[in-house]
Amino acid sequence: MRAITTIFTFLISLQLTMAFTERELEIIRNGNTDTSYRILLTTDAIDSFTLRMKSSDINTDSIATDEDLQLLIQRLEITMNEAGGVGIAAPQVGVLKNIFLFIRFDKQDNPVQVAINPRIINQPSETVCFEGDGCLSIPNISSNSIRFPWIEVEYWDEKGNFHKEKLIGYSREEDFTSIIFQHELDHLHGILFTDKICTPSEED
Repeated sequence: MRAITTIFTFLISLQLTMAFTERELEIIRNGNTDTSYRILLTTDAIDSFTLRMKSSDINTDSIATDEDLQLLIQRLEITMNEAGGVGIAAPQVGVLKNIFLFIRFDKQDNPVQVAINPRIINQPSETVCFEGDGCLSIPNISSNSIRFPWIEVEYWDEKGNFHKEKLIGYSREEDFTSIIFQHELDHLHGILFTDKICTPSEED
């Protein structure tokens, strides 16, 4: 019985932590470190279907030495910058892996942070109605979305370092880093900000 349980656990682990598929490698390698990706759009039926799919974890044992992963990260940053975004998730370019980039408005010079296999480990019971949410994959639409005012998170960076921290702030004028993290994390679960539309009167 123990042997069967061990095998089952191993198979589940393989399913949750998958290597890049051939199609994903094709997308990643179709340019160099100076080439941006095509961003998937909800206005396209196939793109929209892909954006609704759930992503899988990345093997954290070889983050720093995985050339394809590093290329993906570099090209994601170029794509985000060219599009004028504050965050971008791998599913938005057709790579269904749990990784996104987000700008740290809570740090000096607003650096870009890489989050691999990110997750929220704690959040408050109350929510806020964040004003003016938008998405690179949803053109010409902006609205308010239900978010947590702060979150405690875990993730790995592009060098393979593990991070555990608390992100706070939901003011677009000051700091909304935690909101960006929540928005990008939703992409990894096939969720779009338009699924969380709210009005200020709906604040909990």
